[in-house]
Amino acid sequence: MSSPGAERPVRVLVVDDHLVFAQLLGGALGAEPDLECVGTASSVAEALRLVREVRPDLVVMDVRLDDGDGVDATAALTAEHPDLRVVVLSAYVDAALLARAERSGACALLPKNGRLDETLEVLRLAERGGFLVPPRFLRSLTATRPPADPGLSPRELEVLRMLSAGVAVPTLARELEVTVGEARSLVACVLAKLGAGSPLEAVVAAARRGLVHAAPPA
Repeated sequence: MSSPGAERPVRVLVVDDHLVFAQLLGGALGAEPDLECVGTASSVAEALRLVREVRPDLVVMDVRLDDGDGVDATAALTAEHPDLRVVVLSAYVDAALLARAERSGACALLPKNGRLDETLEVLRLAERGGFLVPPRFLRSLTATRPPADPGLSPRELEVLRMLSAGVAVPTLARELEVTVGEARSLVACVLAKLGAGSPLEAVVAAARRGLVHAAPPA
């Protein structure tokens, strides 16, 4: 039982049709003091039902399920539960999947074969309000880099780096010591110069140009 005044763990529902994976991840969550697995689901239908029943804070959603698409399920969940955070798991990545995941309302896209510590860290960061993409996913999009220089200023490059880390506009404003309106204007300038329609598209475009450098694997 938590001590008085202690923060309660983040309640996580794991959705994956591979039972062993779901059980292993659930067990790992249960071993963390700040995370708690409140159930597992193996289908879209079961996930929709369990979210209504157990009211998790966070859902870990496989992109491929027997009865449907995990990104479509994420869109349905976030429409019905606006405060729900969803992390999408995928064994592959491309720009189209990244864009779909962001539009669905997901807060992160994670490699299904990634390291456990990386997965747990992203789950802990899921409340920060941005869209998190691990460096390995960005590296996979940098094979062909367009030669054109978008002409970003040092300030705009700083904004771009913060966007790539999943920093939301209010936090970006605090870090840069500007108003939220000024932060939005900076983001808009970055998007315009990169020809992007969203922060995620800007990060992908920047990664292809080598402007966002993924950290080397540990």
